[in-house]
Amino acid sequence: MALVASTTSLAKRLLLGRPFRSDKLQHTLLPKRIALPVFASDALSSVAYAPDEILLTLSIAGAGAYAISPWVTLAVAVVMVTVVASYRQNVHAYPSGGGDYEVATVNLGPRAGLGVASALLVDYILTVAVSTAAGVNNLGSVVPFVAEHKVPFAVAAIVILTALNLRGLRESGTAFAIPTYAFIVVIVGMILTGLFRVFVLGQDLRAPSADLVITAEHDHLTSFAFAYLMLRTFSSGCAALTGVEAISNGVPAFKPPKSKNAATTLMLLGGIAIIMLVGIIILARVTHLQYVEDQATQIVSGPPGYDQKTVTAQLGETIFGAGSVLLYIVGAVTALILFLAANTAFNGFPVLGSILAQDRFLPRQLHTRGDRLAFSNGIVLLAIAAIVLVVAFQAETTRLIQLYIVGVFVSFTLSQGGMIRHWNRLLRTQRDPARRSRMKRSRAINAFGMGLTGAVLIVVLVTKFLLGAWIAIAAMVALYLLMLGIRKHYTRVARELEPTEERPVLPSRNHAIVLVSKVHMPTLRAVAYAQATRPDTLTAITVNVDDKDTRTIQDEWERRQIPVPLTVIDSPYREITRPIIDFVKGMRRGSPRDVVTVFVPEYVVGRWWENLLHNQSALRIKGRLLFEPGVMVTSVPWQLRSSQDRDLERFDRALGRVPARGPRTRTTEVEPPAETSSEEPQT
Repeated sequence: MALVASTTSLAKRLLLGRPFRSDKLQHTLLPKRIALPVFASDALSSVAYAPDEILLTLSIAGAGAYAISPWVTLAVAVVMVTVVASYRQNVHAYPSGGGDYEVATVNLGPRAGLGVASALLVDYILTVAVSTAAGVNNLGSVVPFVAEHKVPFAVAAIVILTALNLRGLRESGTAFAIPTYAFIVVIVGMILTGLFRVFVLGQDLRAPSADLVITAEHDHLTSFAFAYLMLRTFSSGCAALTGVEAISNGVPAFKPPKSKNAATTLMLLGGIAIIMLVGIIILARVTHLQYVEDQATQIVSGPPGYDQKTVTAQLGETIFGAGSVLLYIVGAVTALILFLAANTAFNGFPVLGSILAQDRFLPRQLHTRGDRLAFSNGIVLLAIAAIVLVVAFQAETTRLIQLYIVGVFVSFTLSQGGMIRHWNRLLRTQRDPARRSRMKRSRAINAFGMGLTGAVLIVVLVTKFLLGAWIAIAAMVALYLLMLGIRKHYTRVARELEPTEERPVLPSRNHAIVLVSKVHMPTLRAVAYAQATRPDTLTAITVNVDDKDTRTIQDEWERRQIPVPLTVIDSPYREITRPIIDFVKGMRRGSPRDVVTVFVPEYVVGRWWENLLHNQSALRIKGRLLFEPGVMVTSVPWQLRSSQDRDLERFDRALGRVPARGPRTRTTEVEPPAETSSEEPQT
């Protein structure tokens, strides 16, 4: 057992590092330069797949529709500016980290807050799935082997992200800062280089797909159908807004002044994301880049064996040249930032889950921190859910993205509605003209944000519902109902456990029962301990499943003159548990106020494999007895020699390093000093 414990502990330390004390939590707070890649990688990375979605949706109407892409992108940029401005009000008004959930709960009520929470939780899961799938897709544009094995690579990326986040927030931020900033520099550099070559040097840059002849999926679109396609394109481009809300959930992780630093980071996020998104679309237009939804049916003619690459990969090849080092750098940093974009969800999902658990909407295990002061249970739960999605949808970005952004715009809209109520409430009591003016300005920003995000939400629902958005909506509803059920359960349990004004009624009598499988030292100790408790009645029982063994027990009982009567329970079908339960029930049937205490002898062993050599029937009996009212179960341990070989001093040292259990703190799981194996009754 010591070897297993040491191996497990070593693996855990290698994966997570040494545990942090609870009072070291303040040392994990982030400066803006680290907080930007930690919380903004999702929104920044969306420029790697949002342009793809805009162009492939427009391709349904044919190559001529690409001319509309800059206007669609401009509309997305307007929404981005509005959302960023609105959330800057949020982080100042609610810096506690509850984000949209707290805003909606405080101002619109618990049901609205729970709706926001369910939408955000689903969206966080989709963020991980979409980001990793898009990362694999971009990496596959450079490395064909990856494209052939997308699912394993996506799952591996999620596992690695999980390990990094389990090590703690600061470690994740440090690990992600360099790739995120490298992505910004490379993409902005590519955009500037391309625009310089086209507009200053006058070069005619043509993307690899520029000379393709493509056909529309629908040749003659009606005005209504074309307008619907534009709305669908706009809703796909709005994927660029996912992740903006993460900063409002992560305000507590910023260094003081928290709200100011979070608002500044939010502004930087929006500015950089808009510059890159608009720049890529403009560059795609001037290089005549084409990107289609179904290359098998839409590409009429082109180079033999043409394989469509992502937009960023095509632009990198156009500007830096096929096979160049810079092209591979573009592909590498784009794939890496997409993998790391999931980190936004790995920071937001566990924090929101902890808040919901504190409010009793989710299991309490999600409220506690792990060894490295991260919400480990939430991180693992998020990883499992994202892996299920990636496998189910075969890591196809286009299929996954249809489920995307519904949740985030639900939270956007409800959050801004809550902020309007927040400002209205403050304006009713505020008399200072300067403060009232600032509040009215903030209310106007939030009102405009609610109107715009609400309109986008309607567009998303209309254009994406049948394409897969219904799955996300169904998941939100299911999660909403599940959290309501969990809250009702916790409320019901708390009501049952509430002390009453009545004085507790003492039991009339205490009947003690000792389970006997053999007459050996554990049994004799259990009998002696039961006698020491001075019960009103004391009896020992054994189940007769073999006449010879039962007679041996009876003879040994009489020879030792044990001063406790031995009762033999017949079991013609060789069942052990049911006869004992029936015997215990019979003792209480006469007087419901009586208590029955069952003493169970146990072996204490020092090696894990020793448990395999002892039957566990008594463990099942103990588990069954716990459901019987008025029945107490007492374990009487007998330490075998192997248990004395355990390194208890090492266990004590490990126990001393464990943070005390409390709010947002979880104790390290350490092994007990010895394992127990319950000795069963007569078999």
